Amino acid sequence: MNTDESSAVASGLLWVKSSYSGAEGGDCVEVAADTAVVHIRDSKAAAGPVIRVSRTAWAGFVGEA
Repeated sequence: MNTDESSAVASGLLWVKSSYSGAEGGDCVEVAADTAVVHIRDSKAAAGPVIRVSRTAWAGFVGEA
């Protein structure tokens, strides 16, 4: 896991928010995948830090969730 990337650096990515977040937003995360990693950020602080995990780690997390 890596957290030294800011959303400004990852701004060229296509960010996706959960369909469960609804129209009011709520407490959600957004994810964006590139060829090597999955980027994760707080939807309420889009300019804040980004966590990066491998695609394999993300698939494992989603599989358990």
